[in-house]
Amino acid sequence: MLKHLLPESLFPRKLPAAAERRMRLAQAHAEEALVRTHVENALAFVDALAEELPFDRAIDTYIREMSVPEPLASVVVTRVLVVLGRELLPARREELGDELRPRLRLSEASDGKQGTIRRA
Repeated sequence: MLKHLLPESLFPRKLPAAAERRMRLAQAHAEEALVRTHVENALAFVDALAEELPFDRAIDTYIREMSVPEPLASVVVTRVLVVLGRELLPARREELGDELRPRLRLSEASDGKQGTIRRA
C-alpha cells in the first residue's frame, strides 16, 4: 500500500554511483578536518600543561577529556607525536650531524653475497 504513496523512484534507497563517490570525498574531507582540529587543540593542550605534565600524559589527558573515540584517538595521538618529533629532530640533527642516518650497505648487497642470507 505504501509503495503507491512513496514510490522508489522518488526516494531511492541507494545513491547513484557518482553521488556516492562525491559523498565519500566530502566525508573524507570532513574527517581530515576533524583530525586536524584535534591535533591543533591537543598541541595547544600540551603547550598549556608543559610545566605540569609531560607531553605524553598531556596528550592522553586531552584524548580522555575530549572523549575522542578509537580509532580517531590513535590517529590524533600519532599525528601530535609526529609534530612534536619534528620540533625536536632539527635540533638533534644539528647536534649529531649524519649520525642519525643509517649507513647504507648497498656495496655488500652487490658484492656477490646473494646466497648468504641468514634467517633466524
